[in-house]
Amino acid sequence: MDVVSDAISAVHLGHPWSHRVRISGTWCARLDPYDGAGFYVVLKGNCWLLTDGGAPVPLGVGDAVLLPHGTGHVIADSSVDAAVAEEKAVPFEQWLVGTRPRARPDRDETEILCGKYWLDCSRMHPLMAELPEVVHLPNRVGSHLELRAAIDLLAGELDERRPGSCVALPNLLDLLLVYMIRSWMTETTCGAWPGALGDPVTGAALRAMHSNPAAPWSNDRLAAEANVSRPTLARRFTTRVGRPPMAYLTWWRVILAASLLHDTPDTLATIAGRVGYGSPYALSHAFEREFGITPGRYRAKAAGRSALTANPQLSSK
Repeated sequence: MDVVSDAISAVHLGHPWSHRVRISGTWCARLDPYDGAGFYVVLKGNCWLLTDGGAPVPLGVGDAVLLPHGTGHVIADSSVDAAVAEEKAVPFEQWLVGTRPRARPDRDETEILCGKYWLDCSRMHPLMAELPEVVHLPNRVGSHLELRAAIDLLAGELDERRPGSCVALPNLLDLLLVYMIRSWMTETTCGAWPGALGDPVTGAALRAMHSNPAAPWSNDRLAAEANVSRPTLARRFTTRVGRPPMAYLTWWRVILAASLLHDTPDTLATIAGRVGYGSPYALSHAFEREFGITPGRYRAKAAGRSALTANPQLSSK
């Protein structure tokens, strides 16, 4: 896979949750911090978002917001400060009860798509880690066409449960996450990873490692893939990524092994071969150095987390 796909897949757990909200009047709801990423898309009307320690963000029709680190926040009909939010905000789950569609929709109501992705932050790729607390993608004519198309499709599936919606919805939600991250990457001027992927040398080495992590890569082979000398690769890659090529490869192989332990019943020997280790012992040693836990204990804990995320209901845990 490519780097962005791998970065998302490495942390993604279970099925995402989504809801279409219709509400009018005065309202204010709070969602406490959680292990995951959340999103809002305003389909009608307007509202305000206030993250813990942040400034209020106005949201209008067509605006999309990604909260990639599960930051606690308040969403309200009007601008609020922390003191007002603490006094007036109701728990998010309680607020949702009052947002069910009415028989006769209010002309002045606000309509929002909202949802949540479960993430395992212990496997966080630095591309995901450097996302800001709030990724605000304002609606602009001719901008983010793929994102707009995904929003329209998702809104349609939530508006009317049609045959196949149980398959379509989680896939559209995953697509929405990809497009929101992709849109941020095209707009940001401060992220290290968009620059790394756009650099012809570093990008070529990253694509090679991610397309076949089990290959017997060396600095010489990666330099050949990037069509540069070994010193040039080492200098460019380390500057852009923050660690040398082979150190990054070692780290990524262990992260990939963690994903396989979580997602598959494969034996440790099989997983070792899939991620480029010659023996289960070698993988176990590298795994414990990275995670501070043996692969077997990691798999057991992952099974417990999977039980909690198997039911895609909103939770503040």
